[in-house]
Amino acid sequence: MPKLTLFFALGLAALGVGTWLAAGQSSITALIPTFFAVPLALAGLAARREGWRKHAMHAAALIALLGAGGALSRAIPGLLAGELRLASVSQLLMGAGLLVYLALCVRSFILARRSGSL
Repeated sequence: MPKLTLFFALGLAALGVGTWLAAGQSSITALIPTFFAVPLALAGLAARREGWRKHAMHAAALIALLGAGGALSRAIPGLLAGELRLASVSQLLMGAGLLVYLALCVRSFILARRSGSL
């Protein structure tokens, strides 16, 4: 899971920088996915140490939950109103990606519990 966490953090960072460049480097809010990528990456790096893995992965899941909730709560109303803006697409991609990551975290937690490694 630590490698997968770093992969998703890299994807979020790329989404943030890509959105910022596409927005003409004028809006700092376009970098919000990158702001979530940094603590997610730190949790992924911390999870590489066996003693910290459980806590770091739970922290990463919390970051994903907060990021997905925030992104989707902004994206869905805009899309339902018929606004297809760059920000809405970026928020939707961030929210969907973090939901996938969160589902993978929950699956990993369940498998770890069943195997007795927790």
